[in-house]
Amino acid sequence: MGQSSGTPLKVAVLLGGASAEREVSLSTGRECAAALRDEGYEVVEVDAGPDLPSRLTEIAPDVAFNALHGRWGEDGCVQGILEWLRIPYTHSGVLASALAMDKQRSKAAYEAAGLPVVPSLIRSRAQVMAGHVMDPPYVVKPNNEGSSVGIYFVHEAANGPPVLDDSAPDQLMVEAYVPGRELTATVMGDRALTVTDIVTDGWYDYDAKYKPGGSRHVVPAEVPDEIFGLCMDYALHAHRALGCRGLSRTDFRWDESRGARGLVLLETNTQPGMTPTSLSPEQAQVCGISFGALCRWLVEDASCNR
Repeated sequence: MGQSSGTPLKVAVLLGGASAEREVSLSTGRECAAALRDEGYEVVEVDAGPDLPSRLTEIAPDVAFNALHGRWGEDGCVQGILEWLRIPYTHSGVLASALAMDKQRSKAAYEAAGLPVVPSLIRSRAQVMAGHVMDPPYVVKPNNEGSSVGIYFVHEAANGPPVLDDSAPDQLMVEAYVPGRELTATVMGDRALTVTDIVTDGWYDYDAKYKPGGSRHVVPAEVPDEIFGLCMDYALHAHRALGCRGLSRTDFRWDESRGARGLVLLETNTQPGMTPTSLSPEQAQVCGISFGALCRWLVEDASCNR
């Protein structure tokens, strides 16, 4: 494995970058780089900055393993650079990456595919702070960030709109809050792996996602067979509706009191985290796929897209 004509494939692991999710990307990239070395690849870690095109030209990798998160790394930008340089790369392409990163447009793609979504709208920062733009409870989030960065929850009893941080972008998504359980399902290639029930004491925020002990993962999720099957089916259809390839993970909320009608899609992540507490590697492990084998599969899948 990891060999081509007796010579190890050279893999450039892209990590870090300048987004709000830099630290997560560094953790993801280092874990993946170590696993790929164990799998027999020649690995070069590349902290992605403005000099990335020249660095990659100099390194001349056989494959780029995209371990970037957030803007620029998973929104189609770095994918465009890799296309221009004709370097095969892991995960989704330019269009799917850009579409999935834009929460409102990805929800439009879900709806067109007949998938259930949460009511939402796009409003300016000034409008969101001027008054309630929808009846509470609701959630305010950037339209193009991930990892629960910059999310505000407005409770039903809130007297007024949220006071947003100065770093909040001008365009925001305001989304109706759906009570219930946080479920997620990973798609690997053309199959859904399994479903995880994410248990937290409160909101599934950045700390709950990435700090040890921040959340508890029940995998496979202990939910009715109908809900389990719908999560698997919806995740696969979302993957296809957005045009994803490689690995993706789709997140859900499930209001148990409403049965199957209470299950809605929140978003699809085209670059799921690959850290020690990450969901997709954990799901793969439950399906008998080791972390090293998962990283190797991503490289081999990228190689097929030359």
